[in-house]
Amino acid sequence: MDAGIRPSERQSIFLSSPADIAIFGGAAGGGKTYALLLEPTRHIDNRDFNSVIFRRTYPEITQSGGIWEDSGKIYPSLGAAQHLGNLEWSFPSGATVRFAHIQYESDLNKYLGAQIALIAFDQLELFSEKMFFYMLSRNRSTSGVRPYMRATCNPDADVWLADFLSWWIAEDGYADLSRSGVIRWFVRGPGEEILWGDTKEELTQQYPNLMPKSVTFVHSSVYDNAALLETDPGYLANLMSLPKVERERLLGDPERGGNWKIRAEAGKVFNRAWYDVVHAQAVGGVVCRFWDFAATEEKQGRKPSSTAGVRMRMTDQFYVEDVTVGTWGPAETMRVFISTTLADLAELAGTGVTYLCRWEEEPGSASKRESYQIRLMLAHAIRDAGINVAVNTEGVRSERDKFERAKPFSQFSEVGAVQIVAGTWNNTWLAHMHNQPSTGQTDVMDATAGAFNTLAFGDYGEKIVVDDSIRVSAGY
Repeated sequence: MDAGIRPSERQSIFLSSPADIAIFGGAAGGGKTYALLLEPTRHIDNRDFNSVIFRRTYPEITQSGGIWEDSGKIYPSLGAAQHLGNLEWSFPSGATVRFAHIQYESDLNKYLGAQIALIAFDQLELFSEKMFFYMLSRNRSTSGVRPYMRATCNPDADVWLADFLSWWIAEDGYADLSRSGVIRWFVRGPGEEILWGDTKEELTQQYPNLMPKSVTFVHSSVYDNAALLETDPGYLANLMSLPKVERERLLGDPERGGNWKIRAEAGKVFNRAWYDVVHAQAVGGVVCRFWDFAATEEKQGRKPSSTAGVRMRMTDQFYVEDVTVGTWGPAETMRVFISTTLADLAELAGTGVTYLCRWEEEPGSASKRESYQIRLMLAHAIRDAGINVAVNTEGVRSERDKFERAKPFSQFSEVGAVQIVAGTWNNTWLAHMHNQPSTGQTDVMDATAGAFNTLAFGDYGEKIVVDDSIRVSAGY
């Protein structure tokens, strides 16, 4: 290893492990990827040595700040030449380190017959169990290097890796410090189950026809990475600002790292204790009513999805001002949408407040046409009501997971930046939000997150100009 390249104490424990399989991490910012990149350097003088480091998708390798870019900060100082076309570094001896992805299990067919001395997975929790154990069968070599596997990970309670590493995790979900770095052994039993033992001899005696493999888990946290905290002190603040569940997973305990058992459960994504009820209506700012439309009518034996329209105001903080929710057919849904919008406009008339009307728009050209029709219907209704305003309105594409979209609102709520205005809807809204995701219904949450994201991120889109021609014009 080059004299200028030095691992941290925790990275050194991982790098020095003699286990067949060593897994490092359990939190963000612990220097996991850097340690993984250092691992092959111990063999670069062996001309027959080869290594492949996997990420789940190709963009994760090549993106700015990704593992390929990071490798360029280490390997050239060791005399390596890069071959960008196949994402490979070759060292003067002939040893190679290549980067590849396994996005789908069908991609495993590319490795039929492969012989790889060192196989590494960056963020193993993103790979399936089949991907990992199939590649274990490709972990072989004639280079003189004993084949072995290395991996990094962040906690995720709902993937196979959480069960695989459960011995190293305490009852409260954080790493068991007394077991971090301790080696255990396993075999695959006759029923495909994984059978564990404290020693190789123990398993060999019980299962003489099976060959045990050794495993260890070395925990880490961002506090182990002094170099990162010195060069980017704001990164710790970023982790601390995450919503509760993600903060517990990626930051967790200062010494024991992230939590492997925390899930998005009732009271953790949103908690009713975070919201104060105020009785005075806020003034000024910007108001957004966001709709999550559902055209499903209530039918016997089936719980229908709901249409929800959540009104929110942004001033020096955020106020949830009104919630309209119900299960209506398409025609009634549009009637409620238009009547609610007209009521909002009448209430806000003369206040100088910008009013934004938004709704979730599904991908596809049909949804674009529906959004245009909604804007046109609303324009006619506003004109017929004699309201002479410019209504800022737009359908918003849903591109990310529902809970990903709701994270910013959760974060602001937890720190007390959101209040709710007293109304008959309060208990319905609080119960719905507090019980996410266990309710199975996200309509109100989706509309709430949509209103917040519209206000917080300031994309005010298109407006309807109400005049004799009833036209839709771009810009604000």
